[in-house]
Amino acid sequence: MNFELTEEQQMLNDSLRRFVTNEVGFEKRREVIKSGRGTDPAIWAALAEMGLLAFTFPEDYDGLGGNAVDTMVVMENFGHSLVVEPYLATVVLAGGLIRDHGSEAQKAESLPAIASGERLMAFAHSEPGARYNLSHVQTTARQDGDSYRISGHKTAVLHGGQAHQLIVSARTGGASGDEQGLSLFLVDADAEGIKIHDFATHDGHRTADIRFNNVAVTADNLIGNLDEAFPAIEKAVDLGIAALCAEAVGAMEAMNTNTLDYIKTRKQFGVAIGKFQVLQHRMADMFIQAEQAKSMAILAATEADSDDRERRREALSMAKTLVGQAARYVGQEGVQLHGGMGVTDEMFAAHLFKRLTLINLLFGDAEHHLAQVSDGLLAASA
Repeated sequence: MNFELTEEQQMLNDSLRRFVTNEVGFEKRREVIKSGRGTDPAIWAALAEMGLLAFTFPEDYDGLGGNAVDTMVVMENFGHSLVVEPYLATVVLAGGLIRDHGSEAQKAESLPAIASGERLMAFAHSEPGARYNLSHVQTTARQDGDSYRISGHKTAVLHGGQAHQLIVSARTGGASGDEQGLSLFLVDADAEGIKIHDFATHDGHRTADIRFNNVAVTADNLIGNLDEAFPAIEKAVDLGIAALCAEAVGAMEAMNTNTLDYIKTRKQFGVAIGKFQVLQHRMADMFIQAEQAKSMAILAATEADSDDRERRREALSMAKTLVGQAARYVGQEGVQLHGGMGVTDEMFAAHLFKRLTLINLLFGDAEHHLAQVSDGLLAASA
């Protein structure tokens, strides 16, 4: 496996690191969170101007033709400064679904709008009681002549309250838990019959509970083939997992840097606590965990675009397992080495810890994905 970035990717990494450091600082982030908007229009416009919102879209639709490794570079830098913009929801998840499975008309209408920063989108899939089971969908889309009527309840929709449009998974056949019978629909967020409850999560990001009551959509709003959306949903989630792994790596590196600076200046018994050998060993373990996580994030990014379902799912579950375990270790150790101050809102370490904790939970925690890997190995050996 090649662990080196291309020259273009390294240039992107350097320029983006300067941008998030200078323009998306800690205080700026706290302002955005306090506002409740979930996004800063000026920052989002700057990301669009830099071409980041178009990176993975085809050139025919104002994109740059990038891949999941390019997304990894972006998300790692976002993790380093804890950027709260809806990049994952709009570009990676919703944008990826339209890019890979949308009709030509849907691509032409949506992708340039995302790339320019004019449109925010969200993927409304998770439901109460699903517990990471992607086929647990009880929301229904009932055919009504040439249109469909969507009814159901979606929960934990990332940046659902900020989205102009939603991609909604609904059951058009089969029973909850069946992979067959799932379909995807493009729905305007202000359509009649939609109620959105927007709220902040512990890490400052925004999510939403969304209820659909007989929401009408035309057949033109169907994304991909009727009843056959499950593979598309799986791949979208895998792309999301790869992006989260990269974000976690950026956050862990920031936690390590932040903690190292702290123990170099915090004095006890007249000397910096970083002089104590036990704390040096703990910092070394944090560094090792972050480096191991980085190698797995690279694996996730290189496999996320693959159409080989079994290989891709195995690689992404392995990556999410190790990155989740590393995120917990680095986050907890960082807080411990900061002492009581490590959990106060004024300390960047506290915000890093919260985000690392939530990343572990999104799209399946470490325990869930470890079970997925274990089940796969047992099935292969049977």
